[in-house]
Amino acid sequence: MTNHTADAGPRTVAGASATVFRDVRPFGGPAVDLVAVDGVLADAVPDGAVVEYVDGGGRLALPTLVDTHIHPDKTAWGEPWHSRRPARGIAEYVAGDVELHRALPTPVAERARRLMAHAAAQGTRAMRAHADVAPAYGLKGVIGVAEAREKLRGVIDVQLVAFPQHGVERAPGAAELLEEAAASGLIDAVGGIDPAGFDSGDGTSGENRQLDLVFGIAERHGLAIDIHLHDVGERGLGPLRDIAARTEALGLRGKVTISHAFAVAALSGRELDATADLLASADIALTTVAPSAKTVLPFRQLAERGVRVGLGSDGVRDNWSPYGNADMLHRVWLLGWTRGVRLDEELEACFRLAADGGAELLGLPKADLRPGAPADFMLVEGECLPQVVIDLPRRDVVVRAGRVVARDGRLV
Repeated sequence: MTNHTADAGPRTVAGASATVFRDVRPFGGPAVDLVAVDGVLADAVPDGAVVEYVDGGGRLALPTLVDTHIHPDKTAWGEPWHSRRPARGIAEYVAGDVELHRALPTPVAERARRLMAHAAAQGTRAMRAHADVAPAYGLKGVIGVAEAREKLRGVIDVQLVAFPQHGVERAPGAAELLEEAAASGLIDAVGGIDPAGFDSGDGTSGENRQLDLVFGIAERHGLAIDIHLHDVGERGLGPLRDIAARTEALGLRGKVTISHAFAVAALSGRELDATADLLASADIALTTVAPSAKTVLPFRQLAERGVRVGLGSDGVRDNWSPYGNADMLHRVWLLGWTRGVRLDEELEACFRLAADGGAELLGLPKADLRPGAPADFMLVEGECLPQVVIDLPRRDVVVRAGRVVARDGRLV
């Protein structure tokens, strides 16, 4: 693929610039030219604009994707191989996190930047990154991921969550660190974890104390909320109802996300409908990471009842798991595989979850390749969208705000 200017040379008008991506097939349709003007797709090149041309070579144009749940601070991506030991339950995984953190020779900022740059080169335009906040680390994770975010500004957008992975009740000092992170101006959201299970404190009032803290910080500092909820059954659904009530009472509709929500994944029929209606009424979003057929969220049924749902990578080659690659197109494939989908429309729905669902959850405009949309897309070899989801072709070109930022899976 070539990148060149027109034979006649650029035409100039003050402040206007355009890039024309020639011979591309949006979603596998007929070949057209996509025109990007100052980072946004347009119907035509403005008169007198400075124009650059990129030959698409008949490739498919697809929206870049959004990773709504990833942990870059924990990653060993690009590091020497780490052999994991058996772990039973969150407490043992957390202990392993601390051991890995101390063993890795590379600072958080560099490991996070490496992973986030790889994600961007594979076609991720934005992500919500969770960074552990705990006495074992202080704010090293938040500061490191924030530094990586700054180095990749203009390539990938990053929302940062201060996440109390070790708990608040279980880890004295974590509450003060969350307050410090909120006051730093580095984070976009404050997190929580299993208030009725892992972080229940004395088993009665611990749940309320964690949620009191998280919602209080969010309200005082104008932050969003993103709570990990792994608990199933009433241990998961009870806090979910409490979160919904607090969201409504504090006027935080549209600012609260529940990650994983395994208790919701276990529901069906009227129970699922009623829970979806509760979430939609409070405008609480959910994220899923497609870990298994039993725990992946029924995202299409939830969306039909007005619940925003996004897809994420979760951990990438960290202490919890050797798997993961921060490639959201591969995550789309994994979502389809765990759901057992076969039909074209089902494969397209999986892709749309990572593109449109993720954008909606993070408050970004959809990159739907229409005039007025952000000029954020990738060019790949393929016949049609369902085939691309299955075959996972190389991302030949990745475009952010009308600018080529990656070729052949590498940043330029």
